Amino acid sequence: TGDSETLCRLSAAHTECPCHPPLRCCVSPTGDSWGIFTFLCAALCNLPALPALNCSEELGAGQSIQQTYDLTRYLEHQLRTLAGTYLNYLGPPFNEPDFNPPRLARAERVPSATVDLDLWRGLTDNARLAANYRAYSRLLCYLRVLDGQVGTAELRHRLAHFCASLQGLVLSIGGVMSSLGYPLPAGPAGPPAPPGAPAAPNDFLKKMDDFWLLKELQTWLWRSAKDFNRLKKKVPPAVVTLRLEARGF
Repeated sequence: TGDSETLCRLSAAHTECPCHPPLRCCVSPTGDSWGIFTFLCAALCNLPALPALNCSEELGAGQSIQQTYDLTRYLEHQLRTLAGTYLNYLGPPFNEPDFNPPRLARAERVPSATVDLDLWRGLTDNARLAANYRAYSRLLCYLRVLDGQVGTAELRHRLAHFCASLQGLVLSIGGVMSSLGYPLPAGPAGPPAPPGAPAAPNDFLKKMDDFWLLKELQTWLWRSAKDFNRLKKKVPPAVVTLRLEARGF
């Protein structure tokens, strides 16, 4: 044993480098081997009474934001297909690629996403999330009215599927706000048509309302995807925590 300790000290003296700390070796006296063996046996016999190490992942704000971002991108893709089908249902000129009419005063009931980008980015995260929550809640009301007015079964099915996905987005945004400690916007989102609001006087203006509803929804989803992409970079991802549960003590 004495020779082994001498060899270790000599080896460390010749190989020690300031860049790499030496490997410290320790040779236990042979007289302690029986004590170590006894300790290991006792530990193995008492394993059921040792604390259990559990690993659990906390689903925090980071994962909630990621899920909301993914849902927003999915709705963007879904809307492209739905809008093409619905505009063909409306017919010309609404299904023409270069059709870009001015927004009429009656279309102001639909939440507009045409806000200056610098002004929008200057808002707090809470304010942007609340605006998204309110906007999609109202857009969902309009879409449900739209769903009850279309004449084809296939289009009604697509609208119903999209409404279900959009309802999921509203709930997901609410979940993000709760996970960040923000209160949900107070009060109802508002009815699709305020009391006393006149209906479209003719079929063309009714189609114009539908056109602007889809156009604003497309812009909202595009901007929301950017919002959640920036937000998920600010919020750290979900952490893995280790929890000790004592059993038998």
